[in-house]
Amino acid sequence: MDKLTLKDLALKNKCVLMRVDFNVPLTKDGKISDDSRIVAALPSIEYVLGHGASLVLMSHLGRPKAKPDPQFSLAPVAKRLSELLHIPVPLAPDSIGPQVKKMAAALKPGSVLMLENVRFHPGEEEPEQDPSFTDQLAELGDLYVNDAFGSAHRAHASTALIAKHFPGKAAAGFLMEKEISFLSPLLQGPKRPFYSIIGGAKVSTKAGVIHNLLKRVDSLFIGGGMTFTFMKAKGIGIGSSLFEEGEVKRAKEILDSAKSIHLPTDLVIADSFANEANRKVVSAEEDIPDGWQGMDIGPETIREWSSLLQKAATVFWNGPLGVFEMPQFAKGTFEIATLLARSKAETIVGGGDSVAAIQQMGLGDQFAHLSTGGGAALEFLEFGHLPGIDALSPAKR
Repeated sequence: MDKLTLKDLALKNKCVLMRVDFNVPLTKDGKISDDSRIVAALPSIEYVLGHGASLVLMSHLGRPKAKPDPQFSLAPVAKRLSELLHIPVPLAPDSIGPQVKKMAAALKPGSVLMLENVRFHPGEEEPEQDPSFTDQLAELGDLYVNDAFGSAHRAHASTALIAKHFPGKAAAGFLMEKEISFLSPLLQGPKRPFYSIIGGAKVSTKAGVIHNLLKRVDSLFIGGGMTFTFMKAKGIGIGSSLFEEGEVKRAKEILDSAKSIHLPTDLVIADSFANEANRKVVSAEEDIPDGWQGMDIGPETIREWSSLLQKAATVFWNGPLGVFEMPQFAKGTFEIATLLARSKAETIVGGGDSVAAIQQMGLGDQFAHLSTGGGAALEFLEFGHLPGIDALSPAKR
């Protein structure tokens, strides 16, 4: 990695300003339903505190409309982090301002302050509209660390622009470093055969990475809701299945330009979008009847893909292969996940719902790497770099 890392910084008696990705899912009553993003940042946090520095943490949560909104407060996150670290983690009343600056300045080595949601300010997502927001954030620390890989594809104030205030002192945290170390080899020369599985709903968000992966993989497997845009491109009727009208032409171009794509050969379809719906298996070469919709890959596809994937040395997987949230339509995703968990291939899972499915099955520790950033992982594989990484200080030679 050609960027400064956390271990390169002299931390003793310094205040570290660290961007983390604590955009965790919350229940309706405001409780954290999955704390894995908080847990993923602990190595960097504990390293800073253990080396005689104080720490100011920045994060966003949800999509508040550039103004304070109690439902997007980081209060539950500060409480959970305090439990994990076994020390108090006070939440500042804001992310900038005189009171926040005073609280940061009063921190002793080994202590932590969490700022309130940075997206409560318009200057976070649109830093050019309010440069003073970035300036005021930067005043809170002596050193800057970005450990928020899941937000590294955003050129926001706290993820990218702030780094210019810390020349030679803007470093990647351990999580950021780990993500790059697993994703970079996929672009530079993975062990072969190298296969990629791309699922999920939208061609529009994944066409770029599909094009880039097709230059590198030995085979690409396409499943999930995207299947039906590709079927439409082949002139096959898709009934009431989800698809993107505006992406049919691009799907056809992808199919015409590549020989190494595997689409499902059969599908599980249902007469409504419900777990209790009537369902049946049909060939993917036949029109889906009106009123029916595709919900999962079929048993023949599972067998064929499993046979091919068993030969893999490296696999990159992003996106579920069916509506895995419904038990009746989870078999494709779960069967392929189980196969990869048991295989000798190094499997990197690119964030999002595919990680959720794997965690749901209790298989997380059987994969080489589960990325904390779905969108960031895809953009890294599409472009080879991200704004939040580019902004960091170059490594010392």
